[in-house]
Amino acid sequence: MNSEPFVFGGIPIPSDAPLFLTILSVHVLFGLAGVVSGAAAMFSKKMAGRHPRFGTYYYWSLVVVFVTTAALSAMRWTENYHLFVLGVLSFSAAWIGRRARRRRWSHWLQLHISMLGMSYVLLLTAFYVDNGPHLPLWNKLPSIAFWLLPAAIGVPLIVRALLRHPLILSARPR
Repeated sequence: MNSEPFVFGGIPIPSDAPLFLTILSVHVLFGLAGVVSGAAAMFSKKMAGRHPRFGTYYYWSLVVVFVTTAALSAMRWTENYHLFVLGVLSFSAAWIGRRARRRRWSHWLQLHISMLGMSYVLLLTAFYVDNGPHLPLWNKLPSIAFWLLPAAIGVPLIVRALLRHPLILSARPR
């Protein structure tokens, strides 16, 4: 890839090649859509309407983010293979969580909550690993924080949801 790196909004962009920038633009747009729709699904009342609609938006945004991650990683494998791995894990978790709900697997609700929650945590982890060193405040943290903070915040929230969800509570033996 013959191109020149440049800085945009304080974040280094490794290439000015038109194909790279096009894929990156789609990646960023759908990444933002995924973060917003994922949060909207999490904070929506768990019933027909908003929750499944925003969950569907999250899933399909993540599909596009994963495809663009694969393309961007292929263009810069040595620098980005770890982001590809995070993308595979995030998409796989979302796929399992969505499939568990749609197919009503045994313990589908626990799988749905934990897998989609982890998908979101992994999405944020990839963002912070890639961009954290260039973001205000985050740039003061050690690099290990970019890997651990999303899980340190997200996993307790997932556990809380698993312990408090009314359908899970009603299925427990008394």
